[in-house]
Amino acid sequence: MTERPLFPGQAFAAFLFDMDGTILTSIASAERVWARWAERHGLDVATFLPTIHGVRTVETIARLGLPGIDPVAEADAIMQAEMEDVADVAPIAGAPAFLADLPRERWAIVTSAPRLLAERRIAAAGLPLPPLMIAAEDVEHGKPAPDCFLLGAERLGVSVEDCLVFEDSPAGLTAADAARAPALVITTTHAHPFETGHPKYRDYERLAVRATADGLQVFEQT
Repeated sequence: MTERPLFPGQAFAAFLFDMDGTILTSIASAERVWARWAERHGLDVATFLPTIHGVRTVETIARLGLPGIDPVAEADAIMQAEMEDVADVAPIAGAPAFLADLPRERWAIVTSAPRLLAERRIAAAGLPLPPLMIAAEDVEHGKPAPDCFLLGAERLGVSVEDCLVFEDSPAGLTAADAARAPALVITTTHAHPFETGHPKYRDYERLAVRATADGLQVFEQT
């Protein structure tokens, strides 16, 4: 087996990982809950479901402009339903080993999910909880705004431009681009591929990380 660097000559101060679709898959759980909600509110489920990924629940609901709907109350109810539906939440292939190779102080999870739901899904997937997690309630503006990645880098004590973002959604990649952070796309859960200039990998099976004196380096194994 040989290795080639994905970002030649570049080492990163830290890694910032989105959660859903990036280190674990909860798409079946989330879409079951959201499909029931959409049906109750007369939405076209097939059209609506692709819009929920990578964005905070309260913002997804608010942008619909449904009359008589309290986005905060609805988001709380959806979170409770999602917390009860984690039976098929699972890690993305290769993610456990990849995360295990990282120094604990050099990575964070940056998610649009509320903290309680994120912790529930991470535990259900059997993944480690990092010392730092930026969740939905930690920022005023969720993805595609860059606030979450800026805050993650700040709390890790590094420049966001020196972080590598791992993402799966257009909203998350827009946020990374706005933060001027390089990104890598995980595509396991992509039912509909989208164009991006960032490197794309299905999962972590062919990826390896090395912690050096200069920082974290990512390699593709072939």
